[in-house]
Amino acid sequence: MTGAIGRVLIAAGSDSGGGAGIQADIKTVTALGGYAMTAITALTAQNTQGVFGVVGVEPDFIAQQMRLVIEDIGVDVVKTGMLHNSAVIEAVCDVVEEYDLPLVADPVMFAKGGHALLEPEAVATVRNRLTPLADVITPNLPEASALIGRPVETVDDMAKAADALSELGAAAVLLKGGHLDSDVLSDFLYAGSNISRWDDTRIDTQHTHGTGCTLASAIATGLAQGMALKDAVERARSYVRDAILGAPGLGKGHGPLQHGHTVSAYPAVC
Repeated sequence: MTGAIGRVLIAAGSDSGGGAGIQADIKTVTALGGYAMTAITALTAQNTQGVFGVVGVEPDFIAQQMRLVIEDIGVDVVKTGMLHNSAVIEAVCDVVEEYDLPLVADPVMFAKGGHALLEPEAVATVRNRLTPLADVITPNLPEASALIGRPVETVDDMAKAADALSELGAAAVLLKGGHLDSDVLSDFLYAGSNISRWDDTRIDTQHTHGTGCTLASAIATGLAQGMALKDAVERARSYVRDAILGAPGLGKGHGPLQHGHTVSAYPAVC
């Protein structure tokens, strides 16, 4: 470990709107005092209203990005986001295994507006290749449903889904309840025999673009800084909630968070 800094290598796609993906990841890691490095897996043309185009990066080049920063700067934790097809997933997993690095896996499958960000046949690769490598996997309910092959819609479903995801090999599962049909949202962390639960009142806002990317990157930063998993999750959840509450209200659709709220004491330059 490097002490309090925390080196996080993010393998994920770029969001031209700046609210999710690599852009949200870099903002989050930086705002929490870590050092962010990137292996960009895809370019997306998107804004707050949706995703309008995706251009993938060659898997060999993704792996090259990863190896170069690992061997020079060093990496404490890898965080994955949008890995859009099986070849990309395999390339990233090969590097994680080669260097035996801790992994926070956010199994990104859909954009906030519903656009698919993972090829359907690659779900099995996420299930069988990425998940078993993860120190913690952070699916939302639709992603958990896809991974275990059955609906996950209620709090009771979440407990069974977490068990199923653990059986796939993930060391820990943070199952996010943002898609629950309730005013109270529950998140569950299953880490072996230890189960933690957090309940929060839903924030009535459409400005939640990038919450999943942000949460996973915040957790990765905490782990990279030497925090225990539960402590890293608690700090990450608090960071994300404050970022939603402080959202700047940009765009005509699902707007971005206020990732910089931890450093907002600095006045804007007029």
